[in-house]
Amino acid sequence: MLSKSNSKSKIIIFRCLFVVLLITNSYGQNTTYNQFWNEIQFNQTLSKKWATEIDFASAYSSTESSPNLFENTIQRSIRGWGHYYFSPRWKFSAFIAYFNNRDVPEIGQFESPETRFALQGIYYFHKTGYTLSTRMRTEFRHMRNEDDDYENVFRYRQQIKYIQPINSKILRSGVVYAIASDELYFKSGTKVTGESFFDRNRLNIGAGYLFSDDIQVELTYCNEYLPRNNGNQTTNAASLTVTFSNLIRNLQKKIEAKKHPEAKDEE
Repeated sequence: MLSKSNSKSKIIIFRCLFVVLLITNSYGQNTTYNQFWNEIQFNQTLSKKWATEIDFASAYSSTESSPNLFENTIQRSIRGWGHYYFSPRWKFSAFIAYFNNRDVPEIGQFESPETRFALQGIYYFHKTGYTLSTRMRTEFRHMRNEDDDYENVFRYRQQIKYIQPINSKILRSGVVYAIASDELYFKSGTKVTGESFFDRNRLNIGAGYLFSDDIQVELTYCNEYLPRNNGNQTTNAASLTVTFSNLIRNLQKKIEAKKHPEAKDEE
């Protein structure tokens, strides 16, 4: 049984997320897009403190004339991470990435290659029956504008995230879990991304499933509100993320087990 204080904390969290959603949808929305985002992540543990990660992602979008969320392929990216687990509560990370931006509605209908570097810190509030975390990320973006000139964009992101296991008290193999998060974006003004200081608000709600300790999948709904000088934009996106942990190491173990079945029998 969860304590009354834990139950009250969860109620407050969900109320805050609901209020954010109402505020997001109360603004004058000039354009709405339907999108699909998918990402595959490969994590590799190096030691108790260090880990690496590589992500491959793509995004698809509807247009003003077509509601089909697969009408355009708007973005593809590859991203490499380094993670440092400073303590049970703190995790520090950095990544470098390349984004092939094509027909991205928020940028414009032109190709905008982008190199991105980021520093990130996550603080975890470990609670009985659920996990609450806050993420701070600073991004440096070097991207091409409509005039074929490259601009530097600085962006800060602040997120709060809630994870609740459904059929267990902890996250482990065979467990379904609920996800809810909200993130605020702030950026420097440039021609390619617009002059507004407030970049967007991103609300995510969904669920995940752990097939094993090393394989998990998450399916979420994302609502994004982007204020822009030439008209506000709202994005409704379905997002699918698949994560593999220690894939190479696990495959090596299976190969070795097939080569030497007698070793397993002796155990």
